[in-house]
Amino acid sequence: MRPFDYVRPATIGEAIAALNAVPDARALAGGTNLVDLMKYEVARPSRVVDINRLPLHDIEETAEGGVKIGALVSNADLAWHPLIETRYPLLSSALLAGASPQLRNAATTGGNLLQRTRCHYFYDTATACNKREPGSGCGAIGGVNRNLAILGASDACIATHPSDMCVALRALDARVHVEGPDGARIIAFADFHRLPEETPQFDNTMRHGELITHIELPATRLDTHYSYLKLRDRLSYAFALVSVAAALTLEDDRITDVRVALGGVAHKPWRNEALEAEMVGQMPDAAVFSRFATALLHDAKGQGQNDFKIDLARRTVIRTLTQAAAATPQPQTRKSIL
Repeated sequence: MRPFDYVRPATIGEAIAALNAVPDARALAGGTNLVDLMKYEVARPSRVVDINRLPLHDIEETAEGGVKIGALVSNADLAWHPLIETRYPLLSSALLAGASPQLRNAATTGGNLLQRTRCHYFYDTATACNKREPGSGCGAIGGVNRNLAILGASDACIATHPSDMCVALRALDARVHVEGPDGARIIAFADFHRLPEETPQFDNTMRHGELITHIELPATRLDTHYSYLKLRDRLSYAFALVSVAAALTLEDDRITDVRVALGGVAHKPWRNEALEAEMVGQMPDAAVFSRFATALLHDAKGQGQNDFKIDLARRTVIRTLTQAAAATPQPQTRKSIL
């Protein structure tokens, strides 16, 4: 780890000023990702801005019936908060599927959105990685790519976003509130993370000097028919090969609202609202779910070692929607699939 300037601001304004003043400054919250990247010398910030003193630790109900989540709320506190457990159990389930209890106690809501890929080539500074060193190439293409992207990849990068929480937030149409040198703005979750295209070094659409202040969840009716299913190489403390967050609203045994987001398959949580809309008005049965899953994976492309993920993703989508329709969500304390 290289020497760096350490700043610990007391206000949001001070934090933004400290981040904006240095081109490679990085915010430090739980440190569960940034510290590792600094140890491996993948990240080499000359300034670290410790934001843990900022007033961003609260979970509050909004006037519209939604919930506002401070960027410094830990993953553990968020998963077990009564408002989240009762109104947004899909998010609670996704959080409990991720990492370990110790990491969930440290990891933060804002930090979870900003965590970087776990691609082996990104972490190994002796290999080519366009995300780490633009223009150097992508060692994963034609290399070890079993865990990598089957959707939305490019010739420059086939990395995947590692978060479980973000998959649920995408399904729930969350909004990200940020503040920066030019003031405050709100980013729809669909627009927050980027696909790699030709600039995979950029993971999201935040601007230099901006800070996530909180996440907003709109009021929903997705607290009964939901499920989060995560498939991985080992039963715990592993990133997803494929994960699916699914939620439905049913009236008279017909689908009136449906959300399906995939993790472990792309550079960002993957969702197709146009295909979801085609399920509205239909019966929640295996045939409908199968057609949807096939269409959702129509453009999927493997890289050799990860070809199996295409069919795995299709079957996982069907299984998760089936669990959600039956109101039998996958329990995260039980690793065998329902």
